Amino acid sequence: MRARAVVLVVAALASAPLPCTAQSVLDRPPNVGGDWVGDAGAVYFHFLHRFSVVGDVKKVINSPSFLLAAGLPGRLLAGLVYATNSDISPEVRPNEWEFFARWQPLLGDSFPVRLTLQGGYNAAVRSGDGELVGAGDVGPFTLVGSVRGLSRPFAAGSPRVALSGGAVWRFGRWAAFGADVASFTDRRPGERAAWSAGLLLAIPHTPHSFSLHATNANTTTLQGASRGGDEVRWGFEFTVPLTLRRYLGGRSSAAAAPASPPPVVGTRASPAAGMDTLHVAIEALEYAPARIEVEAGTTVVWTNRDPLVHTVTADDGTWGSPDIEPGEQWAHTFVEAGEYPFHCAPHPFMKGVVVVRER
Repeated sequence: MRARAVVLVVAALASAPLPCTAQSVLDRPPNVGGDWVGDAGAVYFHFLHRFSVVGDVKKVINSPSFLLAAGLPGRLLAGLVYATNSDISPEVRPNEWEFFARWQPLLGDSFPVRLTLQGGYNAAVRSGDGELVGAGDVGPFTLVGSVRGLSRPFAAGSPRVALSGGAVWRFGRWAAFGADVASFTDRRPGERAAWSAGLLLAIPHTPHSFSLHATNANTTTLQGASRGGDEVRWGFEFTVPLTLRRYLGGRSSAAAAPASPPPVVGTRASPAAGMDTLHVAIEALEYAPARIEVEAGTTVVWTNRDPLVHTVTADDGTWGSPDIEPGEQWAHTFVEAGEYPFHCAPHPFMKGVVVVRER
């Protein structure tokens, strides 16, 4: 049953092989991550490991959690969290499964807060759980808060409600600091609030991100992140996005000129007056299309639609762009007939060629 669920999550991608972007750890604190739904057609795989030292012999115990999810059309995300060495309940085995689905009805474009709903089932304690998350940006800060409802918390007792809140401070392009806290509204004697704090890092020129953090929470399921333990755990998280489009093909044709052109970069980025112009997208870690056939005098405009920095660099080094930031574009006019192979400097596996014919 569980293996079938994993297959269904991955298979759902076939209907929407769109661009690959990651939910960066810079977007949320370590224990509050329910405000993102990803992009349709992208698979998200997160490695999370937390370590604690116990006993007089200083034994190190690893408590890993793995998230596998798929972005679906309609601002939906479906997936699962699998955690080993879970201490969610002493009455169940240490493996914990949480199956979940998220929907984001408000994205924040015309509303100051992003709202996300999550419903799920924790198989370890047979509990139906849910969460309502609100998040918003204020300058370099991202603020996030949630209300969680657990029908059978920790395999015992009646339903309970937990509140959580956190913040992220971006102090650089590739770095941020995040912290959060969560607690039950009816916290009982001996129960601790769950907390986390950490350094959040983006890996330059890749879709990956990485965090180093400390917490007293064992896992990142809704139940695991709602109650803290007696010991501090030190951990890291690594995010890995995947897309079927890159591996199964399906290259798109040249894109139409955007209604509102993105900013251009570089001194040679303005199309020549009176010349033909062809727009090409850079998305999903590829040039779309990668092979371009034009007449001499045509200006080719590359628009970066990825969340990563790319370049258009001639293989022989005779021409090329500076770094093209996400949302920017760069143009080059091809005057003489010939073939002009090119690649992306930060991502050499991205290749293309411009074939120029006499007018």
